[in-house]
Amino acid sequence: MIDRRDFLKKMAGLTTGMMMPYKAFSGKKSHVSDKWGDLLPLRKLGNTGESTTMLGLGGNHIGGSMDDKEAQRTIEAAIQGGIRFFDTAESYQRGEAEHRFGKYLVPKYRDESFIMTKTRATDAQTARQHLENSLRRMNLDYIDMWQVHAVRTTEDIDNRINNGVLDVFEEALDSGKVRYIGFTGHDDADTFVRLLDQKNIFHAVQMPVNPVDAAAANSFINKVMPVLVERNMSILAMKTLANGRFFERKERAGWTTDNPVVPNHISVRDIFNYVWSLPVSVLITGPDNAEMLIEKIDLARDFISISEQDRQRIVSRVQSYADSNVEFYKS
Repeated sequence: MIDRRDFLKKMAGLTTGMMMPYKAFSGKKSHVSDKWGDLLPLRKLGNTGESTTMLGLGGNHIGGSMDDKEAQRTIEAAIQGGIRFFDTAESYQRGEAEHRFGKYLVPKYRDESFIMTKTRATDAQTARQHLENSLRRMNLDYIDMWQVHAVRTTEDIDNRINNGVLDVFEEALDSGKVRYIGFTGHDDADTFVRLLDQKNIFHAVQMPVNPVDAAAANSFINKVMPVLVERNMSILAMKTLANGRFFERKERAGWTTDNPVVPNHISVRDIFNYVWSLPVSVLITGPDNAEMLIEKIDLARDFISISEQDRQRIVSRVQSYADSNVEFYKS
């Protein structure tokens, strides 16, 4: 594995190398466009040869905290704002999030969209059934990326491998039902490294990326990101705002605090610029409504990469939160 200090020194170059170039014309940036309008800036999707928008829409809230009308409005806001990466999972609201993608995203925007879903299956038969269910709910012939969802422990890894789950993923690749595969989780960084060492079949990893993680002992940024960079794998960032616990109140998590990370220590802009200044392919955000998504779209359009020194200043401001329950999803 590459040395951590060497990794930090190369960070700026690594991140810049992931960004797809814009051509200058009359002093202005010439954005990449498709039939629906200008796209957000594109980044390379690891070693797949694909590129994707630097901001993606997470599907958990699409099927959960939103009603049907707001879900449609948010998907439309994503397309209009230049997002072309869409993330969901078979387990989100028992398939409702996938169903809404199939209803509001796929019929009109499939050709321009990169669609990713996941399965929590722990045996081969269930994995195959989940894949067929996902294809049916979203009215898809194939899925752009399918992920092993919520990897937690070494026992979890061994169980899924021994029960043939990863064999099903390779079968899905060979059959053309999925184009790329990956895995996700947010509990233990060491477990991720072990899985990567055991199986060299993945194209991407989805994991927590935020300044508090960087200061924590169980840090995905410090432990997993260098391995992924070394292997030229796609890094999909999630939990960027700690699932809402960077704020004063988080109703769904039962969270309240008198000393929120935002705004007492850093801003949402600081956090997003921090993450986008790392070699991540896409930052996946889960807004509560269309307005929240539009705020993140504006941040993506205004993004300017920050230096390693500035990143460390941001981390130092939230050092006191490291290894606390602000990142409750790691417990």
